[in-house]
Amino acid sequence: MKRQLHLLVIDPQNDFCDLPAGYLPQNSTIQPALPVPGAHADMQRIANLIQQGRQGLSGISITLDTHHILDIAHPGFWQQADAGPVAPFTSISAAQVRAGQYLPRQSAHLARTLAYLDALEASERYTLMVWPVHCAIGSWGHNVHADVYAAAQAWQAHSGQDIHFVNKGDNPWTEHYSALMAEVPDQHSPQTQLNQDLLGLLAAQDRIYVCGEAGSHCVKATLEHIVQHIGQQHWHKLVILSDCISPVAGFDVVWQDFLTQMRALNLQIASSSEVLPELLENIA
Repeated sequence: MKRQLHLLVIDPQNDFCDLPAGYLPQNSTIQPALPVPGAHADMQRIANLIQQGRQGLSGISITLDTHHILDIAHPGFWQQADAGPVAPFTSISAAQVRAGQYLPRQSAHLARTLAYLDALEASERYTLMVWPVHCAIGSWGHNVHADVYAAAQAWQAHSGQDIHFVNKGDNPWTEHYSALMAEVPDQHSPQTQLNQDLLGLLAAQDRIYVCGEAGSHCVKATLEHIVQHIGQQHWHKLVILSDCISPVAGFDVVWQDFLTQMRALNLQIASSSEVLPELLENIA
């Protein structure tokens, strides 16, 4: 009987890829907004795995970081005390906002902003980071890397199944690294709460290959929530594709420490070439 071998691709989007010139829009100055060193090569290995092992893949889920321009984690939301701009990669704490060092540009947003920062910091996972505008809805940067998209479309045509796309991040009031839930879920915003449909889909698989960008942030956060919510009896199904994931520059230690934690939980860590034989054997 054919096994359920599922590929979960986290945010394989242009804005996260260090693309060479041939992959950029022609006659345009557009560049990836938040390129992760090594991501383009990761995408090519993911595409190759899909191409070579597509007959053995039972399903593909692709998550899409999906943002508005005005977002609590984008520069346009913020200003300094003197009304000057806030640069990308600035970390902002609730204490700094209370001190007036950083403020939302819209004064009416102050109370909600502080409530969010307090809740975020209470979770002890992250302090708010102001990122460059990235994966904006409708933009080239939001699109899936060309090679991964082509390979996934070929799998779709061969299998007769749809790719399972999962949007995350379109609520501008909370960061949403994980594909499972936002950092601070909003009870009035279902898309920020635990994605039970995705969790159920993953739990029904015999194997879940996890890959994508960036290892230090969205891949890490997604795996943390999967491990937290899927049940320990499913942990052995998870395989982290080590050569198909890269961390944000400067966060290599975060990623390596996380892999150490996952090994301690007996999650599998393997290269794409190491898992390919399992796909090739899974041809009905």
